[in-house]
Amino acid sequence: MTVTQHVRVYRSDEPLPREEQLAYRIAQVAVDPVDVEPDVVDMIVNRIIDNASVAAASLTRGPICSARAQALAHPISTGGAGATLFGAPNDVRTSPEWAAWANGVAVRELDYHDTFLAAEYSHPGDNIPPILAVAQHVGADGAALVRALATGYEIQIDLVRAISLHKHKIDHVAHLGPSAAAGIGTLLGLDADTISQAVAQALHTTTATRQSRKGEISTWKAHAPAFAGKMAVEAVDRAMRGQTSPSPIYEGEDGVIAWLLDGKDARYEVPLPAAGEPKRGILDSYTKEHSAEYQAQAWIDLARKLGTARPELRDPANIASVVLHTSHHTHTVIGSGAGDPQKYDPTASRETLDHSIPYIFAVALQDGGWHHIDSYTPERAARPDTVELWHKVTTAEDAEWTRRYHSEDPAEKAFGGRVEITLADGSTVVDEIAVADAHPLGARPFARADYIRKFTLLAQPVLESDEIDRFLELVQRLPELTADEVRELDIVARTGLLEAAPAPKGLF
Repeated sequence: MTVTQHVRVYRSDEPLPREEQLAYRIAQVAVDPVDVEPDVVDMIVNRIIDNASVAAASLTRGPICSARAQALAHPISTGGAGATLFGAPNDVRTSPEWAAWANGVAVRELDYHDTFLAAEYSHPGDNIPPILAVAQHVGADGAALVRALATGYEIQIDLVRAISLHKHKIDHVAHLGPSAAAGIGTLLGLDADTISQAVAQALHTTTATRQSRKGEISTWKAHAPAFAGKMAVEAVDRAMRGQTSPSPIYEGEDGVIAWLLDGKDARYEVPLPAAGEPKRGILDSYTKEHSAEYQAQAWIDLARKLGTARPELRDPANIASVVLHTSHHTHTVIGSGAGDPQKYDPTASRETLDHSIPYIFAVALQDGGWHHIDSYTPERAARPDTVELWHKVTTAEDAEWTRRYHSEDPAEKAFGGRVEITLADGSTVVDEIAVADAHPLGARPFARADYIRKFTLLAQPVLESDEIDRFLELVQRLPELTADEVRELDIVARTGLLEAAPAPKGLF
């Protein structure tokens, strides 16, 4: 049975034993040797495939080239064999924290992998690069990697269920540092005392503002979770060497909750697995069929349906206005309620456009689908008829959709809304969608075949067919893999692809 961790702020003169602190409770979950259930194992395999898919599609993009160049500038550290880099030959390795960095950027760049949304937002697949990098470095086998990833997913999802960061303009990767540190602790078989120190330090060093996802969104959006993963690796290393961390990091009088979150009167109820309870959090998360912010997924599906059924809706001359009635989050983060003029700017960055639901809905309506490259090109964004239609799309907060967004009942939790299209003749078209087609409760839930299809589609331009087959065969045997096979759990680009990509110079 799930145990609820009651979390509040404690004065410095008020006793709070270390064993009762949230960081230590997280560590206790990490050290629990409970078996990983078969459906969780299967989903972990799916998400490793998913990460490799989006990394493959990103191999020659600027942020990845930069991060990979930084990683390649650092030799393998002592204490292990190093870790691989997405795209590079298998015998090219770097220190695990730098592999976590480069691979984390590759996974995050296109905003195209898995998601979990509750009190906070998250991409729990961001746990995979740092945990896998450490597994490769120390020679862990597939079974150990499975247990570690189950922990990483569980802790991040449990924190996301209970503690809102965005409400206080703190970036969601503040939940990732602790979860990745906990997962690495499971991987290495560390004790709860050591893991709790790493969890606390990972939180302390990865708490930053949400400006990285506001206004003119920069390339740092892809780097932020990679930085959290890198910090988690380093925090574990320091904790293993006996170094301690700010305590209590969550509950302290000058801690994260008191000064960065809900303040000294805050109360949180964090659900954590009880001792012996399987870690099943990953099963509550969901991946993306489309390369766009998760709240856009259902809207893309609705737009492509409407545009296909009613082609006249694609012509802005026929449209007076389009209003997307949706949740508070969608309205204020990716909708017109954000107050960001960049969300309507045809010259905006890709990172900004994938956080603009007015743009995304307009393009999906006109094109009848979504493409991770073609839908974001400057030419596509600047097409006059698209700009005209795009500027007629606004969002409006709807109390019922906000309630459903925050519902803890998976059967009614929703990320979509209701569209009202007013035509030039005064008539209206009204439709709605609750969840994306690929969601577990959607019209076409993603299964293993869909993950493989996504990987094949995104990998074909950059990997040889033999490499695609090799990776898929290997990853689907994950629990049985030897340590040497775990070290081959990467993707190797076509000959010459990385060499032709930009290789930016920096300090290293």
